[in-house]
Amino acid sequence: MGRCFEKSAVDLVIVGGGVTGAGVFREAVRNGLRCLLVDQKDFAWGTSSRSSKLIHGGLRYLKEAQFKLTLESVKERERLLTEAEGLVSPIDFIMPLYDGAGPGRAAMAAGLTVYDILAKKFRHRYLRSHRVKELIPGINTETLKGGYLFMDAQVDDARLVLRLIGEGVRQGGRALNYTYARSILRDAEGRVTGVSLMDQATGAEFEVSAPAVVNATGVWAEALHPSPEAHLHLRPLRGSHLVFSREKLPVDQAISFFHPTDKRPLFIIPWEGVVLLGTTDLDHEGDVNLEPAITDAEVEYLLGALKGVIPHAGLTREDALTSFAGVRPVLSEGGKSASQESREHAVWVDRGLVTVTGGKLTTFRKLAWDTLNAAQPFIREDPLTGEGDAVFSERRGTTPEGVGHELYKRLWSRYGKGTLALLQGAGPQGLELISGTPYVWAELAYAAEHEGVCHLEDLLLRRVRIGLILKNGGLDQMASIRAVVENYLNWDDERWEKEVADYRRLWQGCYNPCPPENK
Repeated sequence: MGRCFEKSAVDLVIVGGGVTGAGVFREAVRNGLRCLLVDQKDFAWGTSSRSSKLIHGGLRYLKEAQFKLTLESVKERERLLTEAEGLVSPIDFIMPLYDGAGPGRAAMAAGLTVYDILAKKFRHRYLRSHRVKELIPGINTETLKGGYLFMDAQVDDARLVLRLIGEGVRQGGRALNYTYARSILRDAEGRVTGVSLMDQATGAEFEVSAPAVVNATGVWAEALHPSPEAHLHLRPLRGSHLVFSREKLPVDQAISFFHPTDKRPLFIIPWEGVVLLGTTDLDHEGDVNLEPAITDAEVEYLLGALKGVIPHAGLTREDALTSFAGVRPVLSEGGKSASQESREHAVWVDRGLVTVTGGKLTTFRKLAWDTLNAAQPFIREDPLTGEGDAVFSERRGTTPEGVGHELYKRLWSRYGKGTLALLQGAGPQGLELISGTPYVWAELAYAAEHEGVCHLEDLLLRRVRIGLILKNGGLDQMASIRAVVENYLNWDDERWEKEVADYRRLWQGCYNPCPPENK
């Protein structure tokens, strides 16, 4: 991951550095293709760092009879739990059942049985009301009948993207963030010949030749390739979340429940030492090029949901550590509410330009292979292989001396072979935890040196998730952060002060659940 690129021909240019583009990049490089991945902003800047952090089988899709999507999701969840152990982790959900509200016991039993059959593992079980009360202290007990326990999985979404890109780069691919795809180049017959790019930092423009270009730009996809189907277009949908400390919201198991007003499914999940409450599902009317943020109405909606399931928590927006919002690229035929829209994906092919959009985080590999198979005829005659290979080819070795086993396992799941360089450069204090987080200081140094950090927000919102889990987004620890990363970023005092000011403005405007104008 770097800022320089020799302007020579490649086999494939991938535009979009979210999880789909990263998945395409990693699989293409493993097939021996010369690949360049570019993103107009940072890697995982969009939805892929602002998701609900769940690798889930899509239990709610069964209600909409989307059996194919549920089957694909369950299969991918099971593979990721095995092949991305540590980065993707199992998480137990409890769904409380109430008399006269939400699904009944029979309906839930049927849905969860199908869910388990698809996974080929019987995991769910019924809990009597007293057991639900024990597992969820403070739960609303009025008309509580019992509940179901079932299993899904969770992930650090941005680190999944960076791990995929990291493996691709180590195998010979090139990845450039803050590189804008200005236009697709074509010959007289309209066949793709490459792409025109611009370095966002310098304004320098250059062209890269390639017989195929993948458009994996999410909500921006129709800017490069308008939908070929007149009835089908992208519908940007915003999902917003509130983040609480475990002290404020002491939840040890994930809770799946329904909003008391509109009966939409929501969740409360422990993640990275904090607790997430989400999510909304609304049309995003704002500029998708700007950072999305939770609205006042969404805050009230989520707090109303929390009050319905844990009524005596008494939490307000001032109790939240942070908030975050993501915009989903959902394909829509119109006429449906946001929550009823399908999360299926589509692949469009136009003489070497292959667009993939829609879909969900869990099925990123399915999207990647559907895309690569569509691009293959433009690249080479023989088919691409390895669709059934493991997600990550790099296997963890023996725990190095002087490093705790659990720490090494965690670091490897996020950095792969990069963990070795991370540990070598750690220094005596490098493996100490950053206060209030599960991260060690050496992660900041490694990211600054090796992971294409161009701005402070890249480091604190995506390379590590300090901006999501600390009350002030790490702003209180800027002196310590600078001491760790300044030798790698080479920013002078003026640049550092500008980066801190930009980050503070961004965090206050888009991640602070109680921005100054609301106080």
